[in-house]
Amino acid sequence: MYLTTEEEKIYNGEYGETLEMCMNLIVSLGDIYGAEKLIDVTSAQVSGVSYKTIGEKGLEFLRDMSASGLKVSVPTTLNPAGMDLIDYKNIGFPEDFAKKQIEIIDYFEKMGIELGCTCTPYLSGNVPRFRDHISWAESSAVCYSNSVLGAYTNREGGPSALASAILGKTSYYGYHLDENRTPNFKVNLDLDFEKIGLKCDNKINNMASYGLIGRYVGRIVKNGIPYFNFSNKQKNDGLNIKSECLKGLGAALAASGGVALYHFNGITPEAICTYDNQFDKGNLKFDDEITITNEMIEEELSKFNNDQKIDLICIGCPHSGMSEIKTIVDILLEEKKQLKTDLWVCTSIYTKAIADRMGYTKIIEDAGGKLVVDTCMVVAPIEKMGYKYVATNSGKAATYLPNFCSSEVIYGSIEELIRKGLNQ
Repeated sequence: MYLTTEEEKIYNGEYGETLEMCMNLIVSLGDIYGAEKLIDVTSAQVSGVSYKTIGEKGLEFLRDMSASGLKVSVPTTLNPAGMDLIDYKNIGFPEDFAKKQIEIIDYFEKMGIELGCTCTPYLSGNVPRFRDHISWAESSAVCYSNSVLGAYTNREGGPSALASAILGKTSYYGYHLDENRTPNFKVNLDLDFEKIGLKCDNKINNMASYGLIGRYVGRIVKNGIPYFNFSNKQKNDGLNIKSECLKGLGAALAASGGVALYHFNGITPEAICTYDNQFDKGNLKFDDEITITNEMIEEELSKFNNDQKIDLICIGCPHSGMSEIKTIVDILLEEKKQLKTDLWVCTSIYTKAIADRMGYTKIIEDAGGKLVVDTCMVVAPIEKMGYKYVATNSGKAATYLPNFCSSEVIYGSIEELIRKGLNQ
């Protein structure tokens, strides 16, 4: 790999052991994947934040990193922690867990990382431009930035993203190269969305529908690059799908199959700029293809224990935006009832500030729910908090909860889960 004179000095330890370690990590990854050089990045997003996921070894690593006095050199945001950093006592997070989690956050703060603790940094100011090179780690954020924003990032690990944040560089391989971003798996969506067994209006524009699609397709595509195409009967309606649906689709694809990039005919930027014209002319070649039917989606939906009484409804994986929060609020105002189960609406501290100002937080709390910031049901220790049967509208959460939290999953749209929580 070619290194500049300055990069060689860092690599050889002339600026200290910690910078040397960061450079060695980035260069080693580049060597493994055949990178020819390093490139500058415009931002970073660091995972490995929850004490539940990194444990004592991860805490020790961060303690050593922060002790060096080094700070990040590019705008850097942080992935969700294992608890609400403000209201953790009232929500009931274990005290010993909270102590460790606060220590981890203190180390990140010393390194100059923005303590937003969100998996949706693109909703709170960390918004890369089209074809910006970035170094992001959280799987759903990687998939959204690559696919919906058209930025260029590999699916970094927590340590490599942190090293990139400090150096402002990453190795030039993988999804940073145009030739590695070409779709290789055609996915035909031959669906009658209104016949999908979810209870909600406008199912073609509901995140829960795309969570089911993402789970099914991810298992087949694995770490490939799918190219989605609506059948002609759905094309016009499909082109108006909300960004939260694309967020949910990418999160589920990444969780069930390791997808870091997808293209969507007529919707995502690289599809529109590069691939749709080739597709229309029959010049876009795929290694394989699949047609998704209603039967496949109903099979996916049948895997969940939807007749079980709910312990906890969790909305916000990835973190909820304002439109999702407003959907919940509208139902609560319409029903005028108290929830008969716990409700967490997981979001960022940025979005909660707006929800507070709009009065949405109070409406949710008055009904017995909580707007929970900084964390989500996957990285929080909910299995130690008495929650077994967890309801979600997220294909990603539905994939991770059984293994990460020993949960039984109830799956549905926001509308049906909130109504179930009010009436069970």
